[in-house]
Amino acid sequence: MERGEGKKVPLLGDSVAGGGEEEQQLGLLRRVAIESKKLWRIVGPAILSRIALYTMNVVSQAFAGHLGDLELAAFSIANTVVVGFSFGLLLGMASALETLCGQAFGAKKYYMLGVYMQRSWIVLFSVSVLLLPMYFFATPILKLIGQPDDIAEKAGVASLWMLPLHFSFAFQFPLQRFLQCQLKNSIIAYAAAASLVINVCLSWLFVQKFHMGLFAAALVLNISWWIVVLVMFVYTIGGWCPQTWTGFSMDAFTGLWDFVKLSAAAGVMLCLENWYYRVLILLTGNLKNAKVAVDALSICMNINGWEIMIPLAFFAGTGVRVANELGAGNGKGAKFATIVSVCTSIVIGLFFWVLIVALHDKFSLIFTTSPVIIDAVKRLAVLLAFTILLNSVQPILSGVAVGSGWQALVAYVNVGSYYLIGVPLGIFLGWVSKLGVLGIWAGMIGGTAVQTAILAYLTIRCDWDKEAMKARIRVGKDAAVR
Repeated sequence: MERGEGKKVPLLGDSVAGGGEEEQQLGLLRRVAIESKKLWRIVGPAILSRIALYTMNVVSQAFAGHLGDLELAAFSIANTVVVGFSFGLLLGMASALETLCGQAFGAKKYYMLGVYMQRSWIVLFSVSVLLLPMYFFATPILKLIGQPDDIAEKAGVASLWMLPLHFSFAFQFPLQRFLQCQLKNSIIAYAAAASLVINVCLSWLFVQKFHMGLFAAALVLNISWWIVVLVMFVYTIGGWCPQTWTGFSMDAFTGLWDFVKLSAAAGVMLCLENWYYRVLILLTGNLKNAKVAVDALSICMNINGWEIMIPLAFFAGTGVRVANELGAGNGKGAKFATIVSVCTSIVIGLFFWVLIVALHDKFSLIFTTSPVIIDAVKRLAVLLAFTILLNSVQPILSGVAVGSGWQALVAYVNVGSYYLIGVPLGIFLGWVSKLGVLGIWAGMIGGTAVQTAILAYLTIRCDWDKEAMKARIRVGKDAAVR
């Protein structure tokens, strides 16, 4: 936020003008337009940055694939299993800032954003150090979970080469939330887009031109992610956030235990979500004649991976908007922001649902020309469509939970819905009912549906004024300590 902008922060709810039915209808439309504008200021750049970061991994994986099947498998396993675990955990833990920074910004306690971010750096860096054994012992761990020896050996080496990438998460995710909560989203999108271009160019240069092998693919991915970190860090301390960044502070070391508890709850909550559909691929790999099923499922998951960047952007936007309004003491504004975000995301989800259903026998041609795999994808397309539709609601409700500080509660909901209902149901339908991958995926969609229904119930029954009071007390307490 630039100097002097404190009084024109456009994140507090607008009131509806009184009067007759026609005036109230016009007032509602105006409120929807204003809220949509606020929401898309966060969601638009978030979509671009998430797609760019996701594409960097895809590009590096594609260049690794040109080195050979073993290199592709090793890079994919290292990036998906080892780095993917730390990515999910640290990303989840950083979402605590969406609660704290968002509420502090709404309460106009701007200096607390910088303090919260520094606390997050301390906590996430410490957790990154604790996760190092997973990288050092990646090879035996991968062998233990059934990976072939040659893939496990090479993936273990690749995991060590990706250690800089691992530590970049501890700094990038807090910086991203710090900037996002004060609507400085453009710099995040610009940094990610520029890094994607650099990633493509360096990958071609080092992997394709200089033939430096798998090490080069990992090196370029490290460089690309750290460029994003450095751009955001320079922007933060370089004078573009004068009210929210007041320098390094010893206050970052106070209140760390409460911060750790909220971060841990957020990490568990999002890790359980992040790993849920990875279990689907793991279970499918244990089916008889699994090769075609895994190939078809991987195509569907790639499509889902691209599309889910949109709901994840709404997750971020909703979390910020709800936290801003609660921090400002405006419970009704938080409720209205939730309604607008959910409705907007559902409309987008319906569009992609129709697109997948209409192109159910066509979109697999992007990845393969095998008639057997194309036919398998065609049979899975309806499940992909409904997964996308559910994803247009579930992340947004999770964003409401993050904005309100319900991470611990939602972690329990996720355990029950995903791993006590969804996975067992998928196993039953896949093996006992002999429906194969269709049954596994259908069962796991059932788990997502249960989780979405519970979150919807919690959101509908929420006492927004009480949540606003709790947010004001939390921010006031932290500010008083300072």
